[in-house]
Parts: sequence; C-alpha cells; structure tokens
Amino acid sequence: MKILFVASEAVPFVKSGGLADVIGSLPKELKHQGVDVRVILPKYEDIPHTYKENMKTAASFDVHLGWRKHYMGIQMLQHEGVTFYFADNEFYFKRKGLYGYGDEAERFAFFCRGVIEALPYLDFQPDIIHCHDWQSAMIPVLLKAHYSHLSFFASIKTVLTIHNLKYQGVFGRPLLQDLLGLSDDYFSGTALELHGGASFLKGGLQFADRITTVSQTYAEEIKTPYYGENLDSLLRYRSESLSGIVNGIDYESYDPMNDPHLVAPYRDSLSKKQLNKLALQERLGLPIDGAVPMFVLVTRLVEQKGLDLIAYLLPELLSLNAQWVVLGTGEYGYEQLLRDTAYTHPDKLSAQITFDDGLARQIYAASDFFLMPSQFEPCGIGQLIALRYRSIPIVRETGGLKDTVQSYNEDTGQGTGFSFSNYNAHDLLYTIRRALHFYSDDPDAWKKIHQNVKKSDFSWKKSAQQYIALYKNELN
Repeated sequence: MKILFVASEAVPFVKSGGLADVIGSLPKELKHQGVDVRVILPKYEDIPHTYKENMKTAASFDVHLGWRKHYMGIQMLQHEGVTFYFADNEFYFKRKGLYGYGDEAERFAFFCRGVIEALPYLDFQPDIIHCHDWQSAMIPVLLKAHYSHLSFFASIKTVLTIHNLKYQGVFGRPLLQDLLGLSDDYFSGTALELHGGASFLKGGLQFADRITTVSQTYAEEIKTPYYGENLDSLLRYRSESLSGIVNGIDYESYDPMNDPHLVAPYRDSLSKKQLNKLALQERLGLPIDGAVPMFVLVTRLVEQKGLDLIAYLLPELLSLNAQWVVLGTGEYGYEQLLRDTAYTHPDKLSAQITFDDGLARQIYAASDFFLMPSQFEPCGIGQLIALRYRSIPIVRETGGLKDTVQSYNEDTGQGTGFSFSNYNAHDLLYTIRRALHFYSDDPDAWKKIHQNVKKSDFSWKKSAQQYIALYKNELN
C-alpha cells in the first residue's frame, strides 16, 4: 500500500500548530506497520539549514496556473525512515513564516497542482493521496476535473483529514476560477461556493473519496450547526464517508524518562516528578514548595482555548491554595491580563508569554494539573502530552478532549482526569475545586487516578491501525 501525505507543515521542519505534530509522527508509525508512506510539503525558508543541505533534487518541471507558468522543483530527504518531498519555488515559499501573506490562494493552488504534476516524475505512484486541511484540499477537486481521464491518475483515491474546520481557505470565485481553470459548474452552491466566494476545504469535502477528522466526538459535532462552521449540511450529506480517528503523540519524543529538558527523569514516580516541580518553581521565581498543587496552561491565548473563562475566574483562582503557570502567546488582551496579574501576584502566577518547547516540557513534568477548558477542540495534543507526563487533565467535554480524558468517578474508581460539559465559568471553577479536593484530602483517590493514567496509551499505534483499515477499505 502506497500513501502520499500532503500537508503544509510537519515537525521537525516547520510548525505553527498541532497539524505539524501529526504529520511529523503518524507517517513514522504507519511505516513501522508496513505502509509505504511518504510526505510532501512546501520548501519554506524557515526549514533549518541542517535539513536543506541534505536534500537531493528528485525532479523539476513547470506548473501551469491559469495564465501563469512557474518552476517547481521536488527535493527529497529521508528522515527517521520516512521519505519527505519538498515542493521548491522561491517566489511562493522563500518567505519568513508559513502563512499570512496576501496571495495564499495562489500559493496553495500552485502547491496542490504541483503535487499532482510531480507524481509522474517520482518513482512513486500512490494508491491514496491523503490531504490535510484546506491548504491541500483542492487536490481531490483538481484530480477529478483535470486528471482522472489519464491512466496514471485514474485509480488514485483521496482522503481528506479535517484538523480544524474553522480554517476553510475561502477566496474570491473569479480568483480561484482563474487559478484552477475550473468551469462554472464547480462554483455552484453544491460545489465550491461558500460565503459568496469559493472554499478550498469545501471543495475537498465534496470530492474526496473519504473524509476523516481527528476524534470521534468532533466527527459528530461538526455535523451540527453549532460546530459545523456553515458546512454541517454538507458533512451530514457525506456522513457515510466521514469518520473520526483520534490523534496520538510520538512516545519517543515525549518521554519523561528520556527528556533532556527535565531535571529529574521519571516514569511513574511522583516523588521524582516533584523534583521537576521544585526546579521549575525556582526557575520561575515561585515559592518553592513541593506540596502546593500546580495548575498549568500550555496553549494559544485565544478565546477558543477557554481564556475568557480563565480571565473571568482569575480572582477566584488566585484565592485557592495553588500555583498557576501559563505558557503561550495569543491575543494581546489576554497576554496583558496575564502579565499584569503575574506582576501583582508573583507568588501565585507565572506568565511566560512566549513559545519555548523545552520550557513547555518542564512545565508538563512539574505540574499536578493541566488545564484545557476549550470552547471546541477537534482533538487536542496538550492533554495527551499531560497524560504522558503524569499531569492530570482538567478539560471541557468537547471533541477529542471528551474522547481522551475520562472524568474520575469516585464510586467506580475509573477515570484519568476531570471534566465539565457546559461552557461555563462556574462549572469550570467547581471542577477545579473538585480536583483539588482529591489532591489534598483523598490520597487513595489521587493514587488511583495516577494508576489509571499509567494504563492509558495515546501513542500512534492504535490510530495508525485505524488509518490502515480505512485505506484498505477504500482500495477494496
């Protein structure tokens, strides 16, 4: 089975969000399970030189994009046993950062078309092209419109994974019609048309053979108006082709026993874990006290992640016998609120308004509780890392958070964290107080929760098996 992943980012090359973690780790597990999986990305300027200098040119050709004709080179690199291809065009991709330019439609239309055009030049004819998010979602459309009559492409199937339905790649119809060479039929309400323009993602949802998203609950949520981002009716229409497969994390990379950023390596020893708490308290200038519970957020500071609830509750949270650590960047108002609060309450709150992967790992290792009260969360990776580092998640029951964190039930002794269902500040505060009770007043329950966490497994092994089953089903 030959699978080509097409995405706009992947660790360790470039990253802006959780998509990069998935593309950097899932193919490795699929390869381990016998799939010939390869990945193609744009060759961005931000890719570290240590990778660029080891790339070899595999092909070069011209891509026609409307009236334009542009060079595309395909460079190749082996990384951890997986072949990565990089689409090289300096005009479109030799820029700082990944996104945010005014010509996103043209850049990623070029990328989608160039990926298809590259295939005959490579020693690789995929059975399935697995597209990820809107930046590659036009590939199923272009295959249908321009290539399906050609023998090389006729049998290629497509899978589209939605990592976040909110981002849809919506642009003006005349622009996309010019770039993609599609007839008027492709721009009706039952094809690409959306919000008076045209959407990459909607096109992919219409024309992909299978659609997946990154948790079972999110697959159901996006078929409703509240979560569906104006595409819920289309997703209901295609529900027979839609499924949810929860994300995993790379257990080799995220391993508290072998993480070089930690002061004290550990697996399940809470006493060794506490050494990391003491070290972080010292580093951040918090009072050094191993007994005080530490709550952390490692997140984008935006409303979607529940920051409006946190902001509303700050006075009550600071009154609790606990320490709070926040790491992340985002909306200016939340950044300033946290900075100001950390300044006035330095013994209670440390606000690290930055992104620092090493510090993030130290925070996971030091913390007792990991807070993720999201409005919506397609899957979420933070709670999976928290479980791996034995930090107990407190989450809202939505999307992948609901699928990966089981709320503790004192009657049955089951559960790996704490959760609440309504997006409500008081429900969050009640859940935090409940978690504190078990931490401070019920050591047997606290021990039981950690025993349950120890049994959880969110490596990619099980999810990769589900993807393989989906691929096989599509090819039969």
